[in-house]
Amino acid sequence: MRNYDVQEIELEVSAAGAFAVLADPVRLPRWTDAFESADGKAATMRTPQGALRVGLEVQASPAQGVVDWKMTFPDGAIGWAHSRVVPLAERRCVYTFVLHTPPQALESVEGALDVQRATLARELRRLKDLLERR
Repeated sequence: MRNYDVQEIELEVSAAGAFAVLADPVRLPRWTDAFESADGKAATMRTPQGALRVGLEVQASPAQGVVDWKMTFPDGAIGWAHSRVVPLAERRCVYTFVLHTPPQALESVEGALDVQRATLARELRRLKDLLERR
């Protein structure tokens, strides 16, 4: 069984502009389904069972275009999301996102990887709309 999924989307915006939005955890609720609120230390996730508070650490490197999120769940389980912004031209970039199978405890809250793949595709389209309207 595959335990990850990689998706990408081309954005008609500078890599620096995309990175600024992606590396800001406060903006996660604007383009993701999972987060009700977020800051650099914690986030409230939306789940079918209600809100769930998790630790949130953003690990970002503008020089490499890397934006990774480390999520620590109430039971101590760690979940990761890895992504990268790659410039293609002055006002065009590609954003890639590696979706991991969630920690076992999260899987019961958020669903299986197959469901998350569809969610991620929808979120990337929302991100594209958000960035290209700016």
